[in-house]
Amino acid sequence: MTAETTLDFPPRANGFAPSHAWDRNFFLTLLVLIWLPILSGFGLDMANHIQTNEAAYPLIVHVHAVVYVGWLLLLTTQIALIRVREPALHRRLGMAGVAFIPLMAVVGLAAAWTMHVIHYTPEAPHTAFFAIELTNIAAFVPLAVAALLRRGELSAHKRLIMLATLSLTGAGFGRLWDYTIGDALGNAEGVFAVQLYLGTDLLVLALGGFDLVTRKRLHPAYLAGAGWVLVNQIVSVTLYFSPAWRAFAPHLIGH
Repeated sequence: MTAETTLDFPPRANGFAPSHAWDRNFFLTLLVLIWLPILSGFGLDMANHIQTNEAAYPLIVHVHAVVYVGWLLLLTTQIALIRVREPALHRRLGMAGVAFIPLMAVVGLAAAWTMHVIHYTPEAPHTAFFAIELTNIAAFVPLAVAALLRRGELSAHKRLIMLATLSLTGAGFGRLWDYTIGDALGNAEGVFAVQLYLGTDLLVLALGGFDLVTRKRLHPAYLAGAGWVLVNQIVSVTLYFSPAWRAFAPHLIGH
């Protein structure tokens, strides 16, 4: 009996097998591939911050880092609990996600607002980037809530929770590409979207590809969740380059 079937979920939902022999290693690999850009991207960013003697980050940025890493640690623990066949503890600990979701939304937006206030100048306001931060939260919150609501259906639950987490990886990938191959990519407008979302989208596609290989079909929750991630990416990039948004965004921080 696999760890997944010990959770007592229905054996088949919407004709989609809830478990497969390859699931355990695939979802663990996907988790590792989420951690890598976060650790490397933000690690390089912190190293650059120290080397250039920039001013210390405000407290809210440190709180933001703790909360977001806390989410990843919770996800890691949940996957580990399934691997060691502790479904009851997995369920109880999973309810911590109820508190994490609004906390991540509030802290993430507060950190973004604070940094925009600190670094605002009329010549280079950079507040257009609010579009990215707002749509990241807009993608994450509904997917995470949907994952909790669908926790009684394993196949939907774990795909939605992974998609919710993947929706937040753009910042890590963006920093990683910027500090490694950024010069080679150049500064064209289209490069911005590639740098920010390519890594995320490859992992989203990998999740769908895995289902096609193991189930010969895509789960409806995956289709809806991946579509929601893509919609928010399109909205974010459209807003970012919109003159109307660039004129409006400074008003979000009182300018």
